[in-house]
Amino acid sequence: MRLPLPKQERENPLSEHIGEVIETSTTEFLAQCLEPEELNFPTMPPFGSWVKSFDEESGNKIFAVVTNVTTAPVDSVHKARALGLTLAELREQQPQIFAMLRTEFRAVIIGFETPATNDNNGYSPSNGNIYQYLPPRPPQIHQGVFRCVPDEVIKFTANPDFLRVLLQMQNTPVESLIAATLRESYRLRNGDRTWLVNAGRTLSVLLKNDYDCLKYILSQVHW
Repeated sequence: MRLPLPKQERENPLSEHIGEVIETSTTEFLAQCLEPEELNFPTMPPFGSWVKSFDEESGNKIFAVVTNVTTAPVDSVHKARALGLTLAELREQQPQIFAMLRTEFRAVIIGFETPATNDNNGYSPSNGNIYQYLPPRPPQIHQGVFRCVPDEVIKFTANPDFLRVLLQMQNTPVESLIAATLRESYRLRNGDRTWLVNAGRTLSVLLKNDYDCLKYILSQVHW
């Protein structure tokens, strides 16, 4: 069963509801992908892609980047085994397989946006403010998780300081994560080379004492 969407997402038809928070903490959350209606595996969000959730109490929109995706049996006692079948053959011969697996992804929180206000003398609501640091609270458990739409990523990444937050991540391949996030942001910006050069300059300042790390990251960003 899918939970009702937050008001912000009901008004945004481009948002794609892809998961639900099943474990949450100050710095990251774990989400389980929603099961598709047809016989298929859940859609995995790509490594380094942008997702969002919400803190219902404050109304903050919480931005995060996907750091790890796993698919495993629902029953931890029994391991999956190779069947030598195509996806079409699985649907025909072993349809129960799709109900026996779950897909989860972990995402690190890198910022948030406050709710839009309506204090402009009755005119159109103002946009919320974006902050590139940890929010007061993470999303609550069982909160929906959505893909970020391009406009949200473009707005959030206008200031490249988010790279400083990514560099502080623990228990994840930081260099590969930053490169993947830059590639995705660059794609959503339709190849804005000026933005990419500015992001590279910011990285060069942040990694001024680690040239090898900087070189490795930039070698993975293609334009």
